[in-house]
Amino acid sequence: MIGKLAKSVREYKLPSILSVVFVALEVVLEVFLPLICSDLINFIQGTTVQGADGAITTLHRFTLVGVPTGAELTSLDGGIGYIFAYAGILIVMAGLSLTCGLLSGMFCARASAGFAKNLRKDLYYKIQGFSFENIDSFSTSSLVTRLTTDVTNVQNAYMMIIRIAVRSPLMFIAALAMAFTKNWFLALIFLAGAFILLGAMALIPKKAMPIFNRVFKKYDKMNLRIQENVHAARAVKAFVREDYEIKKFDDSATDVRKDFTKAETLLALTNPIVYFIMFVLILTTCTLCTVFIVNGQNDPTYQTLGGRLNLGDLSALVQYAIMILMSMIMLVMVLVMIVMAAESARRIVTVLGTESTLESPENGLTEVADGSIEFDNVDFSYAGDDEKCALTGADLKIASGETIGVLGGTGSGKTTLVQLIPRLYDVTEGSVKVGGRDVREYDLECLRKNIAMVLQKNVLFSGTIKENIRWGKQDATDEEIVAACKLAQADEFISQMPDGYDTYIEQGGTNVSGGQRQRLCIARALIADPKIIIFDDSTSAVDTKTDALIRKAMAESLPHATKIVIAQRVSSFEDADRIIVMDGGKISAVGTHEELMKSSEIYREAYEIQTKKSDDGEGEHAIS
Repeated sequence: MIGKLAKSVREYKLPSILSVVFVALEVVLEVFLPLICSDLINFIQGTTVQGADGAITTLHRFTLVGVPTGAELTSLDGGIGYIFAYAGILIVMAGLSLTCGLLSGMFCARASAGFAKNLRKDLYYKIQGFSFENIDSFSTSSLVTRLTTDVTNVQNAYMMIIRIAVRSPLMFIAALAMAFTKNWFLALIFLAGAFILLGAMALIPKKAMPIFNRVFKKYDKMNLRIQENVHAARAVKAFVREDYEIKKFDDSATDVRKDFTKAETLLALTNPIVYFIMFVLILTTCTLCTVFIVNGQNDPTYQTLGGRLNLGDLSALVQYAIMILMSMIMLVMVLVMIVMAAESARRIVTVLGTESTLESPENGLTEVADGSIEFDNVDFSYAGDDEKCALTGADLKIASGETIGVLGGTGSGKTTLVQLIPRLYDVTEGSVKVGGRDVREYDLECLRKNIAMVLQKNVLFSGTIKENIRWGKQDATDEEIVAACKLAQADEFISQMPDGYDTYIEQGGTNVSGGQRQRLCIARALIADPKIIIFDDSTSAVDTKTDALIRKAMAESLPHATKIVIAQRVSSFEDADRIIVMDGGKISAVGTHEELMKSSEIYREAYEIQTKKSDDGEGEHAIS
């Protein structure tokens, strides 16, 4: 898991390393500050001695600033220069420590934000390469959560790891080493206190981990509610179901709140436990240091426990005790963040580790000869189960340039049949051939560039009409765009818009009607000049007159292209070269309109239902 995530660091390796380097320098500078303060306090305090004549003299010792160890001054005034020197060193070291901390934070922010950017990019690119089968295995709401909340959690954990997780153990080791130089006995007490704190804190993440594992699945469910409500807002309002949907969302949000409350309650226990242990240890340190200072001058027992102490040593030891405990607190914070991010990381790696079930073959074919199509005893199952096939025993040959109609009831396998042609799914048994070659032999990009498909759900993207049409051909000229829109009978309504072809389309095409949206999607498919064009019930929102004009324009302008039209209206393909009738996942009949009226009960029944005789005997096609 760590290896897969680490691949997303890439160009942000250097900022990550520099963050670690500067945080290490910051720690080194910080642990020397108490030592210098200790010497300064000891110097100011001095040592009181009685001379032979009975006079009391205060001696000041220096250990750091330009005076050999053991050198003494008998006047504080004479050592004021050394006090300023100590102060200068403290200011310089504090300034350097601050600078290192700022640089570490800056590089850490750059590295973590860059890592998150790369991770989102890698996830997004991975999802773009998924087959329909892969996408079916993940819900849309779950993928959105992984790209947003999960990546943010992993980003925060990475930021903590390259800064706090480095700082904490370094601070612990360095502060403990400095404490040993002052008094090994008290340093051992610090070490014991740190392990007690770490042991107490380790239990909390262990309890919280299962809750976080559970809560992210509930996040997906809550996001699904949001997605459904936003997408189906019109249906919700039309059926006056706002209160019902609000309650559903409230239940999901409450479920998430309960789990997070439980987890946060466990994590909230860290502060009182940490501060209780820290204050007890500080109180113990102060008490023992006082005893050492008072009794350690002449008592051999105290000498064996680390030697005598003075006021400066007390100050240093208290600061080192705080450093040791704070390093443990920060380490616990990192552990908590890692616990929260571990499940997010697992979910991200699941997506990154999922290989597309459809891959281009090595040295795949890069040219499609023509628009001929052949189904050779094809079986297909979405579940991969031979006993639950959506398509069974499909045998069919379509010549290049033919116009084929497809009719069938809901669940008869119409959409499944045409989705196998551009290899949106792979067959379970048999083969599908385009241009005389199995579709699995083609480079996927080449195959799909030669097959234009207008799906049942017409999707437009936010942007201008021109930008949407250029999805079919990136380098299309304005003249080609206009020509494609004229074929799709879209030019008329586009020309009436204030900004014409530069009119901005809102997300999902909400500012155009259903029929206009369908015609724009048809134009987007036609501009690619493909060898095969598939219309999957893509003129259902278009009136019969416009539908007829679209078919006529395509027949005249694209005679070489194979056209497959799935529709519920018989009139949409009544003049097709052949019509395929689907029933129960099988090809029930194939023939012309006249042939099927005689041989196919399903086709004849559909035609008669849609065709009503008027009083004067003239046929009128109903719009379904």
